[in-house]
Amino acid sequence: MLKNILIKEYMTTDVISATPDMPITTAHQIMKKNRIRRLPVLDEQGNLVGMVTIGDIREASPSGATTLSIWELNYLWSQLTVKDVMSHKVLTVRQDEPMINAAQIMLDNKVSGLPVLDESGKIVGIVTESDVFRMVVKAQSDS
Repeated sequence: MLKNILIKEYMTTDVISATPDMPITTAHQIMKKNRIRRLPVLDEQGNLVGMVTIGDIREASPSGATTLSIWELNYLWSQLTVKDVMSHKVLTVRQDEPMINAAQIMLDNKVSGLPVLDESGKIVGIVTESDVFRMVVKAQSDS
């Protein structure tokens, strides 16, 4: 039964994205405002070039154990862009694949979300572990 459920049935189609030159402070604000943990990174043509997560941003955040002043820290952090911290190798799925494939890729690679591409390679959505949970709960309630 789960093998018949397609990614396009559960993915989020209103994708919020970042650009490579976006300051990570802006990317962080977008994530907080929208209560999301990852942003696909798209170039000027809309091609997927990376993924930035809240974890990437936290790793780039200044350590509390520094001798720099708060102003120096904030200045240095504001100079970082998404391309400085994003992952360049991004696992993706296609919208017509079974959801179980996305779940397996996430599990095998310890990631919590995957960009969804159409046949031409353009991003059309994002599927997350929450979408997998929704699918399982719905499948259970339907049976």
